[in-house]
Amino acid sequence: MTPILKQVLKKTVGVILVIIGLVALVTPLTPGSWLALIGLEMLGFGFLLDNKIGRAIKKKFERFKKKST
Repeated sequence: MTPILKQVLKKTVGVILVIIGLVALVTPLTPGSWLALIGLEMLGFGFLLDNKIGRAIKKKFERFKKKST
């Protein structure tokens, strides 16, 4: 499988999972909303989220260190 085909397939599956996850979130009695998170991870948004959370945690600890000294 060529790298370009692999990338297109990964993005397509990611978008499908996000759509299914959002539909599952809206419809009652469907426990599949976690599929949206998996789809976002496949699309690469997980790295953005991890980076944002990491920066927020670092800021909290920096403020905590300044208060304790």
